[in-house]
Amino acid sequence: MWNERYAAARGYLFGTEAADFVKRAAPRLRPGARVLCLADGEGRNSVYLAGLGMSVTATDYSDVAQEKARALALARGVSVDFRLGDIGSWVWEPGRWDAVLAVFIQFAEPPLRDAIFAGMQRTLAPGGLVLLHGYTPRQIGFGTGGPKQVDQLYTTDLLREKFGAMEILRLAEYDAEIHEGEGHSGQSALIDLIARKPAKAAR
Repeated sequence: MWNERYAAARGYLFGTEAADFVKRAAPRLRPGARVLCLADGEGRNSVYLAGLGMSVTATDYSDVAQEKARALALARGVSVDFRLGDIGSWVWEPGRWDAVLAVFIQFAEPPLRDAIFAGMQRTLAPGGLVLLHGYTPRQIGFGTGGPKQVDQLYTTDLLREKFGAMEILRLAEYDAEIHEGEGHSGQSALIDLIARKPAKAAR
């Protein structure tokens, strides 16, 4: 299904510019930071972070999307380690990354979503950041992108529960007009999470 969507799009389905959330969060990351971008599609966010001097690995299930992502990286003159594969079988190496970015990965039903959330936290190095951006249930009323299944959308209560072991630096729901290709366009109900893994285990 995703290959079909990406192939049918006129140009890039979600545009070539990084999400505003990513641009706002990027100053929290140092040049050279090891960043994992989950389900990064056509590469707009991973390519942006690589352009800021970060060491970026990007995953996606769609080879059509990753072909576009490679072309975007080439056009921008940056290097990204693109990995083709199913996020459900990704190996969450403990302490591997300085940041894990997940933007609109709301294709996951709750059991897979919970496994992804747990894996994101496990694979962070101490002091590393989770950067998560998506839609809230109110997005169904806007109809400008995202899933129609309410249990695949995020709320502050859900994210506070799932990431409660981390230091919450930002957790906010808000409405904004976004224009990210034909895939995401119009008034949208959004949510941001930025959370830091403890530098040391609690005694």
